[in-house]
Amino acid sequence: MAEETTNSIIAKILVALESLIPIYIQNPIDEKIANGNVAVCIIDENGNVQGKMYGTNKAKSRQIYKIAWTKASQVWLTGIKTGEYEQLVFNKIIEENSNGIESPDLIGWEGGQPLILPDGSVLSVGFSGFRGVVDLEIMEKALTIAIN
Repeated sequence: MAEETTNSIIAKILVALESLIPIYIQNPIDEKIANGNVAVCIIDENGNVQGKMYGTNKAKSRQIYKIAWTKASQVWLTGIKTGEYEQLVFNKIIEENSNGIESPDLIGWEGGQPLILPDGSVLSVGFSGFRGVVDLEIMEKALTIAIN
């Protein structure tokens, strides 16, 4: 996919998140995790990084973005969702440092995943600030909105 088109889809994902976050934050469990401060990090196949922090607490947003970046960069290295990769490592199906990731840099929390674009190219994404299952879901919904 042309870089311009990839960037256009990423921009649409970021806009979609702005409309989805207020919906998800209505769940008291998710709101309590980071008090409304959430972040996304997106790495394209060429290693270009884009992201955004949402919320009003800059220090908390910075901390949450660091987690989102760690999730996205792990997916970029492995091609595998973060929670699934941790299971593979700890069950000794994959060697811990086989992809250049060693503890404590290995992140097992859900929220990092590859997203496949219509042309087959892959975005490695990390979202953080809600429960892991929600971090995954919100990114899938944002992509669906962006490409439709």
